Amino acid sequence: MAKRKTIAVPPQTKAMLARVVAKLKPPPAMTLSQWADKERRLSQGASALPGRWRTDKAPYQRGMMDAISDPHVRKVVVKSCAQIGKTDALVLNTIGYYMNYNPSPIMVLQPTLDMGQGFSKEKLSPMLRDTPCLRGLVDNRSRMSGNTILLKNYPGGYLVIVGANSPASLASRPIKVLLADEIDRYPASAGTEGDPLSLAEKRQTTFWDKKQVFVSTPTLEQTSRIKVEFEHSTQEEFEIPCPSCGHYQPLVWANLKFDPENPKDPQYVCEWCGVADSETHWKKQMIRGEWVAKCPGEAARGFHLTTLCSSFCSWDEVVEKFLKAKEQLNAGDPELMKTWVNTELGETWTEQGETVEEADLYGRREAYKADVPDDVVVLTAGVDTQDDRFEVEVVGWGAGKESWGIRYQKIYGDLLKDTVWKDLDEFLNRTWYKADGTPMKIIATCMDSGGHFPDEVLRFCKDRWHRRIFAIKGRGGTDVPYLKNPTKNNRVKAPLFTIGVDTGKGILYQRLKVKMPGPNYCHFPQGEAAGYDYNYFRGLTAEKMVVRYRKGRAVIAWELKGDYKRNEPLDLRNYATAALEITNPVLESSPVAGEAQRTVRRTGRRQVSGGI
Repeated sequence: MAKRKTIAVPPQTKAMLARVVAKLKPPPAMTLSQWADKERRLSQGASALPGRWRTDKAPYQRGMMDAISDPHVRKVVVKSCAQIGKTDALVLNTIGYYMNYNPSPIMVLQPTLDMGQGFSKEKLSPMLRDTPCLRGLVDNRSRMSGNTILLKNYPGGYLVIVGANSPASLASRPIKVLLADEIDRYPASAGTEGDPLSLAEKRQTTFWDKKQVFVSTPTLEQTSRIKVEFEHSTQEEFEIPCPSCGHYQPLVWANLKFDPENPKDPQYVCEWCGVADSETHWKKQMIRGEWVAKCPGEAARGFHLTTLCSSFCSWDEVVEKFLKAKEQLNAGDPELMKTWVNTELGETWTEQGETVEEADLYGRREAYKADVPDDVVVLTAGVDTQDDRFEVEVVGWGAGKESWGIRYQKIYGDLLKDTVWKDLDEFLNRTWYKADGTPMKIIATCMDSGGHFPDEVLRFCKDRWHRRIFAIKGRGGTDVPYLKNPTKNNRVKAPLFTIGVDTGKGILYQRLKVKMPGPNYCHFPQGEAAGYDYNYFRGLTAEKMVVRYRKGRAVIAWELKGDYKRNEPLDLRNYATAALEITNPVLESSPVAGEAQRTVRRTGRRQVSGGI
């Protein structure tokens, strides 16, 4: 039998083969938190604590991060308050981990494309620049690299940043890792394509080891995506031991005790032993904290966290925000409390769907001493255009946005002729008087241009911009802000404000529910000569808020109730309120006659001139 020949391998070749084998050898097992502690650097200017990442500074982050890197977990859901460092911990660290340790195609889904660009410039770029193991992975110099603000190619994968409002950016790109940030702020549909989260998930169908991370501060109970995702997860709470007895428990708002008159140094009461301890003592126990699941059998890992656990916000701050929100709520304005519940407790807010009854409002009409009551500081107006008339409401405003209906007027005529437009102009320019003879003018008017005679309305308002007669166009949807800066993107090139009418209706209905005169209370005059007959109140309360499902998503909608189809009074009060918000006057009475109005004119001119 012939002997096998032995081939001598040069030392240089052995060394090269050893390096190749070392490269091919799989890296040692490493969790996401271990990677972050070893590799991640926080950038100067992008972080309050620049330098090496240390998970022990916010121990609750460890369990959430390690769930993302767990190969047996496909989905991680985080419903949380606003100040736990979730973007750095759950989005940026995950990007860095997969780019460096497990290269894969990654998608970051932001509510809008603009927010995606901001995330790339303000968060992602500093991390790629200042974290040594990531530096140089993305080629930003070569024109052939294909890298842009929203697309980063790197060895073994790519990172694409998209907006939930852009259907084109959600299509035709396979991804393994989906990082969906602030999902409660996504639109119900990406254009006409459907739910943006579902569209993004379809991009993962070819990956057996796909990973989904859904993160959000919750919003409304009726429409919250993160609430639904959390309810189909393990529903874990971060529990820490009591400093006195060692009993493990989640920190809940009900057990935080403080004096409303002197809210400094609140104490937390243990649910087991009843001993109250300070924030310092409780937060020292955070390092021993554990995530405890309510539904351990669920496949998706879900985490919920309140600001009481946050390493970045003190209990004093939480209490101070609560007391301010409670003060506003007692005054009939729930918006600050809604924000507090969402961003501090990490819980959804339940909008009250019931409407206001017209009989209640009609029954509380009152006699004014003059056209304008003494406590009114400024007047605004809203105008609606119909085929054969204008409908106008003049509203008085005082301290705390207490309001008084002044006049509801219908101005009839042929809108194809100049006469009725002249009548409207004269009505908006008339002088109103208080009981002591103080004269008052309407300081701002909002006129709807979205219905009848839109070009004529735009021209009318453009010619009277100096009198703060503003053209507006309503846009529905509870996610639409109440006011947007005006644009001239119309045929007349007139400044045009977009008004979030559904948001305005919600604000108005909350004010109509205030029972006692004072901030946010709505007054109405007796006597039908002023226009406030029973039909006015039917129109003011003509709509109700309901939950409807569109393309499989729950959305808040405003719909006409009963058999009454006229809602002009509701729209007009909305427009008059928008006129107040645009001018943003100082609603404080002045002992000098006319001084309040002069202050409003100066303030209003400064507020509305930007961007025109």
